[in-house]
Amino acid sequence: MPDDTVTIVCWNMAHKHESWRHLLDAKVDLALLQEVCRPPDDCAKMIEVDPAPWSPAEQGGRVRWRTAIAVLSNQVTVEWIGTKPLGQAGPGDLAVSSPGTLTAARVIPRSGEPFLVVSLYAELERPFRHTGGLIYSDASSHRLISDLAAFVARQNGHRLVAAGDLNLMYGYSADGSPYWAGRYRTVFDRLEAMGLFPVGPQFPDGRRAQPWPASLPRDSRNVPTWHTIGRPPAMADRQLDYVFASPDIALTARALNEPDEWGPSDHCRITMTVQP
Repeated sequence: MPDDTVTIVCWNMAHKHESWRHLLDAKVDLALLQEVCRPPDDCAKMIEVDPAPWSPAEQGGRVRWRTAIAVLSNQVTVEWIGTKPLGQAGPGDLAVSSPGTLTAARVIPRSGEPFLVVSLYAELERPFRHTGGLIYSDASSHRLISDLAAFVARQNGHRLVAAGDLNLMYGYSADGSPYWAGRYRTVFDRLEAMGLFPVGPQFPDGRRAQPWPASLPRDSRNVPTWHTIGRPPAMADRQLDYVFASPDIALTARALNEPDEWGPSDHCRITMTVQP
């Protein structure tokens, strides 16, 4: 009897060609990708990728590398959802505040009900006329949530999975600041208020940081999904990537964050299983 589950991977690929080859070895049905470059020719013929321009600048976007969705098996078919910049979108268009930060599709499994998937990438931004090192991503995360609201026109039944790199922490801030922890919390609170709940990954579905970061609460179940460039995956200590889903979808998520399964990006892969 065939397996009716749908397997999905979420991954910030760090715009590396090698990541595409690594992705083909993942044996999943669908991929929600961030910081994506055009796949090399040997990979392109083996996958189906959404038809958005490879350069977000073509649509007025600020990010250099875009989000994408790729079909990797015949277990699912998809209906692509085209996007337009917010100022150009009309009735029937999916408006996106910042081109290149959101890609969406309707997934039709071989069995079970269709559902929507969205790949998310929150830009890092700097304060107005600020020349220091301060960067933040909660503002761009809130823009993404506003864009997602187009899929949540009713309280129940929207059947949506959204995942990606939000570039912020869950339940704390890296510098221990209650102020920044509070700003980050508004992102998760707003998603929950809209009917999109955090699925994870959370321990034990992934390796915990070791050594334990000083600012991370001892009761946190966060699992690191990103390591500083120049440091090995074994020293990863920050979770920046998350999965959210509406409550009518049976979904599990796991971070592939052991050093030997990490891959060529500074972000690890997150695998998801959707039950029919």
